[in-house]
Amino acid sequence: MKLLSELQARWRLLARREQRLLLAALALVLLTLLWSLALAPALATLKAAQQQRLVLDAQWQQMQRLQAQAKVLQAQPPLSFADARRLLEASVKPLGATAQLVVAGERVTLSFKGISADALAQWLAQVRLTARAVPSEARLVRGAAVVGGAPGGWNGTLVLSLSAR
Repeated sequence: MKLLSELQARWRLLARREQRLLLAALALVLLTLLWSLALAPALATLKAAQQQRLVLDAQWQQMQRLQAQAKVLQAQPPLSFADARRLLEASVKPLGATAQLVVAGERVTLSFKGISADALAQWLAQVRLTARAVPSEARLVRGAAVVGGAPGGWNGTLVLSLSAR
């Protein structure tokens, strides 16, 4: 209480011009605080909102595509183990002699050498949809570049799981 009365006494001693300057400085400090604590963060959020909305829309569309793909997979009739194995063996033939398939129970191992990333990705997508084989292990090594600087493809093994018998 004593501090407040001292401040009021000092205020009365100041000239009218000094009082106005102090009020203007106080108003400037309050406006700066208002800007930095309330308005600037809100404006930054507004600026970022459009970009975030675009990112979220893209994610949502990707989720919709994955949902549609899952529904297609769920709607497919059950596939016997023998049919899945036959489809898997047939899918390896287009890869040529660089790929070799070994079936051991429900595990299928594909060993390959010099396969391009695109061919491998397409093969994986194909066997996922047709034979319903799911990759469980992957050991991939980028092959050495061949003459002319072209990439040598991928070498390695993929272990896939087939549905139970």
